[in-house]
Amino acid sequence: MDRTDPLARFQLNAEEAVLLIIDVQEKLMAAMEERERLYRNTRILLTAARELHIPVVVTEQYPQGLGGTVPEVAELLPADRLLLVKGSFDAARDGLLPALEGLGRRSVLVCGTETHVCVYQTTRSLLEHGYRAFPVEDAICSRAPRNYQSGLALMDRMGACVLTTEGAAFDLLKVSGTPAFKAVSKALK
Repeated sequence: MDRTDPLARFQLNAEEAVLLIIDVQEKLMAAMEERERLYRNTRILLTAARELHIPVVVTEQYPQGLGGTVPEVAELLPADRLLLVKGSFDAARDGLLPALEGLGRRSVLVCGTETHVCVYQTTRSLLEHGYRAFPVEDAICSRAPRNYQSGLALMDRMGACVLTTEGAAFDLLKVSGTPAFKAVSKALK
């Protein structure tokens, strides 16, 4: 990233990116009206991650009570993903920061649930520790629309770059006509 360019913080580059999937778990997702939207868009992000060699980090909040990552997402997770089991709402309190340091990447695409709790608190910590956070608004959800909107607004005001799945995918891809572009375009249909 060119630190002299004030717009560089808004640009996603595959070689600097990590995909973070927060708490897309069975019992949590059963309460989310927008779960199908989240599943579809998370799957698109996972396709982009696979094609562009972007590491994936998955968190699960208290999995013995809330279940594991839903099959709709789990079936596309790469074998080398990092899984963080957490008790804190903020994943940074439960090993996320050392995991990201180990990957050596500073841009984090954030998706998952719930927007105003775990996604918001984790995004806040990412920004606080100098990471560039990219919450993907159509791959995030909350049980209540007001909580969803509040979480997105707070992350935007804090300096996160809130964007859509398609916006993120095409920014990562940069060009058309590549095998990665074809795979992601197919997933978008």
